[in-house]
Amino acid sequence: MNTLASRFSRNALALRSDRPLSNDEIAQVAPSILAQAAHESRSARYSYISTIDVLDALRKEGFQPFMVCQTRVRNEGMRDYTRHMLRLRHAEQINGKEANEIVLLNAHNGTSSCQLVGGCFRFVCQNGMVCGDTIADIRVPHKGDVVGEVIEGAFRMLDSFEAAAEQREGMMASVLDEGEQTAFARAALALRYDEGKPAPVTERQLLAPRRVEDRAPDLWSTFSRVQ
Repeated sequence: MNTLASRFSRNALALRSDRPLSNDEIAQVAPSILAQAAHESRSARYSYISTIDVLDALRKEGFQPFMVCQTRVRNEGMRDYTRHMLRLRHAEQINGKEANEIVLLNAHNGTSSCQLVGGCFRFVCQNGMVCGDTIADIRVPHKGDVVGEVIEGAFRMLDSFEAAAEQREGMMASVLDEGEQTAFARAALALRYDEGKPAPVTERQLLAPRRVEDRAPDLWSTFSRVQ
């Protein structure tokens, strides 16, 4: 996944569920998501971007929040405005091994731009870590008339999911023999490492599946192993 505009420490407040989260549940962990204005420390030039308005727009399109996160603060007055993150999927895909997902990041105290990251992500370990292919990364600073820009960006992202799904299905339908898989891995190594220097891994090591789900010989599974 692409780099987020802000990072969250291990002791950040977080809640994850196997079903869509309600606003009341979100407020218990990340009240800043429901903030109705920017922190008073912001100047008139700072443009407030309502996280809850963006969330509601995505909910109408079927995307539901299943994980929320908020940074801890020493100044209690910043608790309702600090950096926060939501992860959203369609309700029936929340527990899926592979799913279209949107990550929404924002803050109301000047510590982060508003960012939307969308892609097809998959679970890679039990602690909830994901990896996958990012189809869109939209970052909007809190300057000027930007609320509409964020909403428009969200809808552009939704349109991209359909094209990404078609590409993924096409890759799943393409079966590679052993030689083709090796050639794919060799090309990936050539792209990743400088010419003239030996890569730290071989094609065989790169193609070795680490999950049972990735053993299939199709192009999508091969790509998943190599990436």
